[in-house]
Amino acid sequence: MTSEKRSTSIPMPAVALAAVPKRRRATLELAREIETRGFTGIYCASFGDAMGLSLSIAQVTDRIPFGTSIANLYMRHPSDYAPCAAMIHELSGGRFRFGVGVSHGPVHRRAGIQAGKPLSDMREFVTKVRDVQRIGELPPIVIAGLRTKMVALAAEIGEGVVFANASCTHLPTSLSALPASKRNDDDFFIGNMIPTCISDDLEAAAAVNRKTLMMYLGLPNYRNYWKEAGYREEMEAVEAALDAGARERLPELMTDRWLSDCTLYGPPSRVLDGLEAWYDAGLRTPILVPSSAVGNQMKAFEEFFSLFERLG
Repeated sequence: MTSEKRSTSIPMPAVALAAVPKRRRATLELAREIETRGFTGIYCASFGDAMGLSLSIAQVTDRIPFGTSIANLYMRHPSDYAPCAAMIHELSGGRFRFGVGVSHGPVHRRAGIQAGKPLSDMREFVTKVRDVQRIGELPPIVIAGLRTKMVALAAEIGEGVVFANASCTHLPTSLSALPASKRNDDDFFIGNMIPTCISDDLEAAAAVNRKTLMMYLGLPNYRNYWKEAGYREEMEAVEAALDAGARERLPELMTDRWLSDCTLYGPPSRVLDGLEAWYDAGLRTPILVPSSAVGNQMKAFEEFFSLFERLG
């Protein structure tokens, strides 16, 4: 994999991290290396135990901001989440952001959870977390948003908003739901989890990201978001395939135009150009989610670190 050093500087992004079984100690080593290499944050995906991983990161790093992206608000009671979040915040010296979201229907069904209305449930959860007494200082609360009503709620009751798999070209519209005071406040977190696969084999990298987004195509809230973002034809074709029980057709229905708007993939120069476009669209903290076309998480980070050594 080769690329020329860029003539203009791009800010370093943040990185998503998940601790999978049998690689949890190796994941903490990755966290240390991410900090050493100057990335701007570590955000722990809902896969696995994001709070547990955050607690460990608080103790093995010294400077880098980090947080959950996201913790499912239905999985633990607010009176349990609150002291845990406060402890991580204190142990880290104030580096922790508590990212929370309503997650998705399939997750709720597997856990036997009866979710309510997302906006009212989020408001109630944040209120209850802040009402818990004698726990010390709470971290900033970052709310997972996608559609504009949840983005607006994040501005009203939170200290930030985090998207996942958002559309770069639609991001300015999403951010218009924030008041100017929040859009221009560097302390208000604006992040997005972006699937990223770096490979000189463009089609192989695209296939990896298509596989990553397969699950999200099955979620009505995501399809409705992508329709709003300008991909109605693609999403209606996906819905027709799902209704016909032809899930195997989904990869061919994920157009390159859509995939390139929601993910980063391909040779290093292409990935860096895409990252720059995200900054230009108003994204303050890109959270790249590395995958590899030829290996596991560790190989993905090897490719990822190699790319960002070339910045500057």
